Amino acid sequence: MNRLRQALILTGAALAALMASAPLVFAADGEGLYGRTDDKVITFASLGVLVFFAIFVTVASIIQHRLETRKERVREDIERLRKP
Repeated sequence: MNRLRQALILTGAALAALMASAPLVFAADGEGLYGRTDDKVITFASLGVLVFFAIFVTVASIIQHRLETRKERVREDIERLRKP
């Protein structure tokens, strides 16, 4: 019963947030929080998303490589210490 109540509260909060932000969606003449949206704004926003994902994939790959190297090093140390 507790999980059902939490789910209902979460759903209600999400619905309230969507209803509160609805006027921003229906702004007049294409103006939202940022202001007038033109081709330059869309181009820079798209470029920002592209650069973010390129950097994210690179950093995640570097982190994964370092973790794999560390795991292999620990595995080799354990094998070396186990052998008589």
